[in-house]
Amino acid sequence: MLLPSASAPVGNIEPPSADDPPRAIAFIVISTVLFAVLWVVVKLLSPRYSVYELTFFRNFFAIIPAVLMLVHYGDFGVLRVKRISGHVWRAVLGITAMMLGFASYTLMPLANAVAISFMSPLVITALSVPLLGEKVGPWRWSAVVVGFVGVLVIVNPGEGFLTTGALVAIGGAAVTALAMITIRQLNRSDKPVAIVFYFALFATLFSALPLPFVWVTPQGWDWALLIGAGLSGGFGQHFMTRAFALAPAAVVSPFNYVSLIWSTAAGWLFWGDLPASNVYFGAAIVIASGLVILWRETRRGVKF
Repeated sequence: MLLPSASAPVGNIEPPSADDPPRAIAFIVISTVLFAVLWVVVKLLSPRYSVYELTFFRNFFAIIPAVLMLVHYGDFGVLRVKRISGHVWRAVLGITAMMLGFASYTLMPLANAVAISFMSPLVITALSVPLLGEKVGPWRWSAVVVGFVGVLVIVNPGEGFLTTGALVAIGGAAVTALAMITIRQLNRSDKPVAIVFYFALFATLFSALPLPFVWVTPQGWDWALLIGAGLSGGFGQHFMTRAFALAPAAVVSPFNYVSLIWSTAAGWLFWGDLPASNVYFGAAIVIASGLVILWRETRRGVKF
């Protein structure tokens, strides 16, 4: 449920290959910490580098963890996928969501942006009807409606308008949902390790296209931060993938929400930002709605 900018993201997973909930929970918490490191670095570097350049470096250095995942898997034959066009489309959606997510971190407090990103499972549920032909019952539709009310509480449009940051964050969450739906479709024929590898590869290629127009040569320690951002994002994806391979989604997914703790702590530590009470209240509503959807989909046997 993390932004692929984030993060990331739910969907790049296999049915549990072993029953080890404690290790799965440890892995998912580690992944949220790594994604939080990525978000902090992006926000720190955003005054000096464009979102396009930050997106490129995040994907370029994430190739390293993706290759390590492939080597660990031990079968390069998984790269022979049925629909390479599906992976291209997933990369387009992924980097779009990533850029919107990165932009939202620069336009509003980090915790606010992360809280809004939790709406992605709600959008996935709503779009699964026309795009995947799934049936959504009253429980999940009710959760979607209540969850969107929670988003409104977070953005607090009481003065009759939404801030640019809120609109960008909402757009990022919506595109993330589209990317996750694409991953669901790819999971039917391709291995998760292949999905992760091709995303890193194509996302790097596509995010390099605008570089001639926005390039700023990194200086000094900025190189270390950029490398750290890519490795954090890539290894965060790795630990998330491993977590879902070790335990059911119903066990693992709720721990994604601890990312709100890290983003709140980082926002206060680096920028002195503390979310208003409406952000916590709205986030609680969105999280509860997401858990209801998770519960219903788990009962239906849906693979995330």
